[in-house]
Amino acid sequence: MAKKKKSSPPEAKATEVVEAEEVEDNDEVNDDEEDALELLQVDTGDIIKLKQVLDETVAGTYLDGEQPLLEEDHALENVKLSLMALACMFAVVAQFSPMPFPESRMMLGVCCVSYFILSGILQLLVTFIEKDAIIITKPPTSGKFKRKDKGLRIRTDMPRFDEHYTLIIEYEGVPDSPYTKETWSVGKLFDVEGMFDEIFFMEEVEA
Repeated sequence: MAKKKKSSPPEAKATEVVEAEEVEDNDEVNDDEEDALELLQVDTGDIIKLKQVLDETVAGTYLDGEQPLLEEDHALENVKLSLMALACMFAVVAQFSPMPFPESRMMLGVCCVSYFILSGILQLLVTFIEKDAIIITKPPTSGKFKRKDKGLRIRTDMPRFDEHYTLIIEYEGVPDSPYTKETWSVGKLFDVEGMFDEIFFMEEVEA
């Protein structure tokens, strides 16, 4: 005579369902983490793109995250944006003014001269003040660069046809400022296929 198979109690079935759902959630989290850690591939022969990727990683290391290491000072960027916006306003007036020509010659002349003056000022700011800085920060409140009155200028350099990327951190507006300098070979950050080891580089920058 065959024995009757015992059925599982409802509580056990509910537990099994919950465990299955937890496994599925964990799998989804792992998939998301794998997507987030997906390596970036770059053409290592493109020096401009290489430097752009490395600069963005440096900036992200210091400024991104729930507790950023530094706070960016947007004063210079705001001045640049204001100059660009004002120059664009003169260009729009010159292009779409309803005043007919030749009555509008004086207005067009003023708009053109103003546009080129503002563009020239913007170029001077980039060349002589911003220079090669990728970030200008507010005074650090903690860490080895802590100082109440001066922010940091974080700048980078990667000469053309050179494999070395250099990061320099110094105080903003301080003549002969003490600085920290670190250089990496691109070969340590990218493999032969151009895959970028972002995590390794961020850890190196933080150190």
